[in-house]
Amino acid sequence: MSVLKDKLKLLPDKPGVYIMLDKNSNVIYVGKAKNLKNRVRQYFFNSTKTAKVMAMVSNIVDFNYVITPTEVDALSLENNLIKKHKPRYNILLKDDKTYPYIKVNLKDLYPTFSVTRRIKKDGAKYFGPYMGGISAYTLLDIVNSVFTIRPCSKKFDSGKQYKHCLNYHINKCLAPCSKMVSEEEYKKRVLDAIDFLSGNTFKTEKLIREKMAEFSEREEFETALKYREILSSVEKIKLKRITSLNKFLSADIIAYKTNGLYSAISVLTVRKGMMLGNENFSFNVSLSFDEALSQFLLEYYKGKDLPDEIILQETLDSEYAVIEFLRKEHGKGVDFVYAKQGIRKQLLDMAGVNATEHLEVEIDKIKHKDETSVKACERLKEILALKNYPRRIECYDISNVSGTNKVGSMVVFINGEKSASDYRRFSINTFKGADDYKSHQEVMRRRLTRLSTDAEKFPKPDLVVIDGGKGQLSSVKKIFDEFNISDIDLIALAEREEEIYTLFSSSPIVLDKKDLSLKMLIRLRDEAHRFAITYHRSLRNKNALTSVLDGIDGIGKVKKLALINKFKDLGGIISASVKDLTTVKGIGHKEARKIIEHLEKEKLR
Repeated sequence: MSVLKDKLKLLPDKPGVYIMLDKNSNVIYVGKAKNLKNRVRQYFFNSTKTAKVMAMVSNIVDFNYVITPTEVDALSLENNLIKKHKPRYNILLKDDKTYPYIKVNLKDLYPTFSVTRRIKKDGAKYFGPYMGGISAYTLLDIVNSVFTIRPCSKKFDSGKQYKHCLNYHINKCLAPCSKMVSEEEYKKRVLDAIDFLSGNTFKTEKLIREKMAEFSEREEFETALKYREILSSVEKIKLKRITSLNKFLSADIIAYKTNGLYSAISVLTVRKGMMLGNENFSFNVSLSFDEALSQFLLEYYKGKDLPDEIILQETLDSEYAVIEFLRKEHGKGVDFVYAKQGIRKQLLDMAGVNATEHLEVEIDKIKHKDETSVKACERLKEILALKNYPRRIECYDISNVSGTNKVGSMVVFINGEKSASDYRRFSINTFKGADDYKSHQEVMRRRLTRLSTDAEKFPKPDLVVIDGGKGQLSSVKKIFDEFNISDIDLIALAEREEEIYTLFSSSPIVLDKKDLSLKMLIRLRDEAHRFAITYHRSLRNKNALTSVLDGIDGIGKVKKLALINKFKDLGGIISASVKDLTTVKGIGHKEARKIIEHLEKEKLR
């Protein structure tokens, strides 16, 4: 503590980022501050703290800090460091759920609408996100059917006229590419569709009723019935509108609740006065409102649409920094509204009820998750007498068939949970034949090289787990010695009896099958095995496809690669027609016929 006290005296009165470290030098918390001296000292001197913050402070052995020019720079650096280190006591969001948007780019010659889950800075207009019973694909079908917008995504040359396709003949496209409709008329249809997606349904409903009447008069009752169903869908969408809201209001209403140990955030989404739904998030941390929301907002709006307003339950101390960060990221501003009355306050109360309910329901799940992850890591350290708390665990597996298409996989668990963005895979090509020991050595040599050349993408692990037994462990230990590595723990897990091999005993450690730490190791090993097998199959399919295409006159490396990217595997190319093959860049009718003749000759068709 004396070291901490000395460092606290040296803290500057400037903005920056502070990094809290435990006894193993693991980053356990990253925070930002307008004034580093005032903020960091609050952790160690008398002040009211939640149980979770007290637990964090009890684990702090040291801290570092980085001075930044402004609070905005501090916020940006904090965000990057949280992504890099994934500290145990920070708000961490997983990227496993993204809601769909509808996209249209008016810069295109003949704009078309499509569904996407990622927003890009490409000048296009985005509508959504769609959730809570509103289907983006239903809306896209309405747009294409009612306004007869072309459903294809082909790029057209303005000076060239194309032959219209089947969609024109079945009334699914106006065929602007073949000049069956003027550019002005087509653009008008697109603007009408945008008006509908913006919440104005009157013109759309009128057009649907006209089409219903038209097809009924022509006794095309099946088509008329389809438009009646579309009208019913539009009416259901209208019911989502909150009558007391301005129809132009686009806002996210965000509520934060905590019980001192765990916390939850609920986000209600309103676009053009329409309630689209809500998202709930739970965390095994409890932070101040300012810390929690500033971290959450930066991560939540990554790749998402930024609304006109963000409605919050209380004032955000770092409001200016967050707004400026979001402005830089999205190229547009956002207003923070602290609702005290009216419909916005009612929406905020609704978000609060959702957050409280979610917190109560999720607490047991979070506690169970703690048991099976963090506590499993703590138990593993104790049982195996590891040097480090195994915060970052890497597991390696090898996959091949008769020594061909050899691959290695590296999967990563952080605090006992999967960190898929850190997974890596290795293609092994330095020797022929199957040799598990040599394969593990090659992969580990390449991995440890990256400790000094690319520590950003390949940070130092606390524990390395090898899929195998004593032999595999010994072979990898030679590579550790080659790199003079002594501060990373190394073990092996043998699959048959789930035995754990260490460097300190020739006999394996056998744990009860119900042991939490063994269950975590098995999950880790199985994930490494799955990841290796997936890569191996992908490589084998590509190599099989490449070999099948060998010897065809006019089909070189570039065209082979284009065919692989298009059809993915051997089955895809075998079943492709001449017309299918000619959709690949560089493949004309002549080359397509050669490919089919070659496959028939090889008796693959």
